[in-house]
Amino acid sequence: MINESYLETLSIQLAEILKKQGKTITCAESCTGGWIAKVLTDIAGSSDYFHRGFVTYSNEAKHQMIGVTNESLQKFGAVSEQVVSEMALGALTEAAADLAISVSGIAGPGGGSDAKPVGTVWFGFAQKNATGRAHVTVKHCIFQGDRNSVRLQSTAYALETLLQIISEKSS
Repeated sequence: MINESYLETLSIQLAEILKKQGKTITCAESCTGGWIAKVLTDIAGSSDYFHRGFVTYSNEAKHQMIGVTNESLQKFGAVSEQVVSEMALGALTEAAADLAISVSGIAGPGGGSDAKPVGTVWFGFAQKNATGRAHVTVKHCIFQGDRNSVRLQSTAYALETLLQIISEKSS
């Protein structure tokens, strides 16, 4: 079951790996409203690996703060593979971090459509390689439940996926 205790466990695991690898992380969040950054910084010593995050709830914020193009926002919409990819890369650059998580979705209760129902969430995971070039992995989920449940599931999924990505790198 996903709850605050589970999120704390994930955050502690991420902290251990990030510290061991000497990596920094940033977040660009929309539908989660800073929840990912909150659980990452709930861990004492998180300033060693988390320096800043971006809550880019509006399209304007996505564009102004982390460089998402207006063309992508208009053509694909904020809840799309293209936009979360640009969010992750923009956050990575603006924060000068090694890793970035981005998330944009429709938490509800309104805002959904046939093409993008409530619960639709896109995630971007950007990381720099040894030469400093960035690579983005994009994931897509459709979560069930009310607004809080969608946001909670999104936060957990982001942490679980990042943990999987960086654990593969360290093994």
